[in-house]
Amino acid sequence: MTPQDIFRISHEIQSALIEYWHDVDTNWGARAHEFYTEDGSYTTSARTRQGRAVIAEFYSSRRDRGARISRHLVSNVRVQVQDDTHATCSWVLVLYAADGEPVLTAEVPNLIADCHDVLVREADGQWRCASRRLVPLFKSSTPTTA
Repeated sequence: MTPQDIFRISHEIQSALIEYWHDVDTNWGARAHEFYTEDGSYTTSARTRQGRAVIAEFYSSRRDRGARISRHLVSNVRVQVQDDTHATCSWVLVLYAADGEPVLTAEVPNLIADCHDVLVREADGQWRCASRRLVPLFKSSTPTTA
Protein backbone atom coordinates (compact mmCIF):
# COMPACT_ATOMS: atom_id res chain seq x y z
CA MET A 1 0.00 0.00 0.00
CA THR A 2 1.45 3.37 -1.03
CA PRO A 3 1.53 6.47 1.16
CA GLN A 4 -1.04 7.98 -1.24
CA ASP A 5 -3.37 5.01 -0.65
CA ILE A 6 -3.07 5.43 3.11
CA PHE A 7 -3.68 9.19 2.83
CA ARG A 8 -6.76 8.63 0.61
CA ILE A 9 -8.24 6.01 2.95
CA SER A 10 -7.52 8.17 5.98
CA HIS A 11 -9.28 11.11 4.36
CA GLU A 12 -12.30 8.96 3.40
CA ILE A 13 -12.65 7.70 6.97
CA GLN A 14 -12.26 11.16 8.52
CA SER A 15 -14.83 12.57 6.09
CA ALA A 16 -17.31 9.82 7.00
CA LEU A 17 -16.76 10.55 10.70
CA ILE A 18 -17.51 14.26 10.20
CA GLU A 19 -20.58 13.47 8.06
CA TYR A 20 -21.89 11.13 10.75
CA TRP A 21 -21.78 13.73 13.51
CA HIS A 22 -23.07 16.44 11.18
CA ASP A 23 -26.12 14.24 10.55
CA VAL A 24 -26.57 13.65 14.29
CA ASP A 25 -26.28 17.37 15.11
CA THR A 26 -28.35 18.80 12.25
CA ASN A 27 -30.67 16.00 11.11
CA TRP A 28 -31.49 14.11 14.32
CA GLY A 29 -29.24 11.25 13.20
CA ALA A 30 -31.78 10.20 10.56
CA ARG A 31 -28.97 8.65 8.50
CA ALA A 32 -26.66 7.68 11.36
CA HIS A 33 -27.43 3.96 11.09
CA GLU A 34 -26.19 4.01 7.48
CA PHE A 35 -22.64 4.57 8.76
CA TYR A 36 -22.61 1.11 10.42
CA THR A 37 -22.34 -2.37 9.00
CA GLU A 38 -25.60 -4.35 9.15
CA ASP A 39 -24.50 -5.95 12.44
CA GLY A 40 -22.38 -3.01 13.61
CA SER A 41 -22.24 -2.02 17.27
CA TYR A 42 -22.34 1.40 18.92
CA THR A 43 -21.23 1.50 22.56
CA THR A 44 -21.90 4.72 24.46
CA SER A 45 -21.28 5.60 28.08
CA ALA A 46 -24.53 3.81 28.98
CA ARG A 47 -24.96 0.77 26.73
CA THR A 48 -24.21 -1.08 23.51
CA ARG A 49 -26.59 -1.02 20.57
CA GLN A 50 -26.13 -3.80 18.04
CA GLY A 51 -27.31 -3.62 14.41
CA ARG A 52 -28.50 -0.88 12.08
CA ALA A 53 -32.16 -1.19 13.08
CA VAL A 54 -31.39 -0.76 16.79
CA ILE A 55 -29.09 2.20 16.11
CA ALA A 56 -31.76 3.80 13.88
CA GLU A 57 -34.32 3.37 16.69
CA PHE A 58 -31.97 5.08 19.18
CA TYR A 59 -31.69 8.18 17.02
CA SER A 60 -35.40 8.15 16.23
CA SER A 61 -36.22 8.06 19.95
CA ARG A 62 -33.99 11.10 20.52
CA ARG A 63 -36.00 13.06 17.93
CA ASP A 64 -39.28 11.95 19.53
CA ARG A 65 -38.26 13.41 22.91
CA GLY A 66 -38.55 16.97 21.62
CA ALA A 67 -36.28 19.95 21.08
CA ARG A 68 -32.59 19.30 21.74
CA ILE A 69 -29.41 20.96 20.58
CA SER A 70 -26.15 19.02 20.34
CA ARG A 71 -22.71 19.59 18.94
CA HIS A 72 -20.32 16.67 18.77
CA LEU A 73 -16.79 18.04 18.35
CA VAL A 74 -14.25 15.58 16.97
CA SER A 75 -10.48 16.02 17.33
CA ASN A 76 -7.17 14.15 17.39
CA VAL A 77 -8.31 11.73 14.69
CA ARG A 78 -5.81 8.91 14.14
CA VAL A 79 -6.53 6.40 11.38
CA GLN A 80 -4.56 3.18 11.11
CA VAL A 81 -5.01 1.36 7.81
CA GLN A 82 -4.59 -2.41 7.84
CA ASP A 83 -5.40 -2.94 4.15
CA ASP A 84 -7.81 -1.75 1.43
CA THR A 85 -10.88 -2.89 3.40
CA HIS A 86 -9.89 -2.75 7.10
CA ALA A 87 -8.88 0.12 9.36
CA THR A 88 -9.17 1.40 12.90
CA CYS A 89 -9.67 4.96 14.00
CA SER A 90 -9.22 6.59 17.40
CA TRP A 91 -10.38 10.11 18.18
CA VAL A 92 -11.62 12.38 20.94
CA LEU A 93 -15.26 13.43 21.28
CA VAL A 94 -16.33 16.59 23.11
CA LEU A 95 -20.11 16.80 23.48
CA TYR A 96 -22.19 19.85 24.27
CA ALA A 97 -25.91 19.06 24.40
CA ALA A 98 -29.09 20.15 26.16
CA ASP A 99 -32.83 19.89 25.74
CA GLY A 100 -34.58 22.99 24.47
CA GLU A 101 -34.42 25.59 21.72
CA PRO A 102 -31.43 27.85 21.08
CA VAL A 103 -29.95 29.93 22.49
CA LEU A 104 -29.15 27.71 25.50
CA THR A 105 -26.83 28.49 28.38
CA ALA A 106 -23.38 27.01 27.82
CA GLU A 107 -21.71 25.14 30.63
CA VAL A 108 -18.86 22.63 30.63
CA PRO A 109 -19.12 19.83 28.06
CA ASN A 110 -21.54 17.02 28.87
CA LEU A 111 -18.90 14.48 27.91
CA ILE A 112 -15.30 14.12 26.82
CA ALA A 113 -14.52 10.63 25.58
CA ASP A 114 -11.86 8.61 23.84
CA CYS A 115 -13.44 6.84 20.89
CA HIS A 116 -12.40 3.71 19.06
CA ASP A 117 -13.75 2.58 15.69
CA VAL A 118 -13.21 -0.65 13.79
CA LEU A 119 -14.02 0.01 10.14
CA VAL A 120 -14.58 -2.03 7.03
CA ARG A 121 -15.00 -0.95 3.43
CA GLU A 122 -18.11 -2.71 2.16
CA ALA A 123 -18.90 -3.88 -1.37
CA ASP A 124 -20.41 -0.49 -2.28
CA GLY A 125 -17.04 1.17 -1.52
CA GLN A 126 -18.24 2.92 1.67
CA TRP A 127 -16.33 2.73 4.95
CA ARG A 128 -18.65 1.66 7.78
CA CYS A 129 -18.26 1.02 11.48
CA ALA A 130 -18.26 -2.60 12.52
CA SER A 131 -17.74 -1.25 16.03
CA ARG A 132 -17.73 2.20 17.63
CA ARG A 133 -16.90 2.45 21.33
CA LEU A 134 -16.97 5.66 23.39
CA VAL A 135 -14.91 5.58 26.59
CA PRO A 136 -15.90 8.45 28.91
CA LEU A 137 -13.06 10.40 30.50
CA PHE A 138 -15.08 13.34 31.85
CA LYS A 139 -18.84 13.66 32.41
CA SER A 140 -20.76 16.66 33.64
CA SER A 141 -23.99 16.61 35.60
CA THR A 142 -25.89 17.44 32.40
CA PRO A 143 -27.16 14.12 31.04
CA THR A 144 -26.41 12.74 27.62
CA THR A 145 -28.97 10.69 25.70
CA ALA A 146 -26.56 7.76 25.64
